[in-house]
Amino acid sequence: MKESGKALAHPLLMVLVLAAHAAMLLVILPMGNFAEWVKLACAVLTMDFIGSIVLQLVQRQACTVDTVLLLVLGMSTIYQSCFGGLEFAWKHYLFGLIAFLACQVSYLVVRNPYRAERLKPLWYTLFGILLLSILLLTGSRGIWIDLGFITIQPSEFVKPIFVLICASSMQTQLKKSSVLGIHFVPDNLGLILCTVLIAAVQWWCRDLGSLPTFAAVALVGLYLRFFYLREKFSMRLVVFLGICGIAACIAAWKLAPAYVQERLHSDIWSDMTGSGYQQVKGLVAIAEGGWFGKGAGAGSLHSVAASNTDLIFASICEEWGLFSAVMAVILVLFMPAAGLTVPPRSYYHAGLTVGVAAVFIVQMTLNIFGSCNLIPFTGVTVPFLSQGGSSMLSCGILAGFLKAAQAPQFTIPVKKGGKPNGGAA
Repeated sequence: MKESGKALAHPLLMVLVLAAHAAMLLVILPMGNFAEWVKLACAVLTMDFIGSIVLQLVQRQACTVDTVLLLVLGMSTIYQSCFGGLEFAWKHYLFGLIAFLACQVSYLVVRNPYRAERLKPLWYTLFGILLLSILLLTGSRGIWIDLGFITIQPSEFVKPIFVLICASSMQTQLKKSSVLGIHFVPDNLGLILCTVLIAAVQWWCRDLGSLPTFAAVALVGLYLRFFYLREKFSMRLVVFLGICGIAACIAAWKLAPAYVQERLHSDIWSDMTGSGYQQVKGLVAIAEGGWFGKGAGAGSLHSVAASNTDLIFASICEEWGLFSAVMAVILVLFMPAAGLTVPPRSYYHAGLTVGVAAVFIVQMTLNIFGSCNLIPFTGVTVPFLSQGGSSMLSCGILAGFLKAAQAPQFTIPVKKGGKPNGGAA
């Protein structure tokens, strides 16, 4: 009976995905430009077909992330192809397809927590290489590497590597060292050092918009590490750490660069043609779109810079409506939330799950709240919805971590003598 349910599970899920994409394609059919519509329909349905094959090759508990990822990628391709008129967004589609494949590769790499933990020296090495590439290859304090035919943003690939560094096992936390009578866990010290290096590089690049994302990943990583062993903390220590945190926030607020101070204190309505131009246009587009939008291709926000990246939420609201935009956001959030339906069975995978959740939630919060003028405009992307190559691939890798947490593969190392090496990874 179990096998029968398993056999029916994947086709039923794919029917739902196909139905959603077919409904969206029928909505945009009256837009005209039938040749572009055929390209878009064939591309989206082909991706669904490839995804259905992949779903047949994985365990039932691992199909949730794949299914939602396929649904979101197809939806975002349709969104991106309709802004201002129907034209197949082939670059977005191509990077979405590569992101889906990257999801499968990263799943295979980290599904075994023992192996992934042993590869931590490799993660630190890749982390160092990426930071050096930002410093040496991006030009004058920039964040992009221009290869002529394509541009790469190394900081986007730092995110999955940093999540891997933040993930830790119970065994790692038991390995303590001592210097001058001070006891510490080397792995925790490495995490703190990496966080400081990221903050320094972000400051040097004048790109502080992504810093809250890295800070959130570091905080949840440290939280899990401190409470792995349920260690007791004195009230004095808690108060001291709280004071240090408040002092750090105040210092960051006061010492922020001039361009950050300008965003923190700017009034977009008094400078609608200057620094507040994008946010004003975004708010007007959201208001004009209402609940169900002005119609695919009927919006005007597409003429504003970064309308399909930094202002993607407002762009969807204008043409498809607030209801559609909120549903798209909920679907993206459902991927890390899938860990609640099938809780991770190892501390290591739990660390991966909360790290990915921190990336997705913080990025979406910064983008959407920035578009709505609730916080300063940061220019970060919404996972899978915004157009972008590096961001799309990075998010695909992160989705693979979620999939691995749902369907882990355990190979317990065996000591000489035949006894298993205990301890959860």
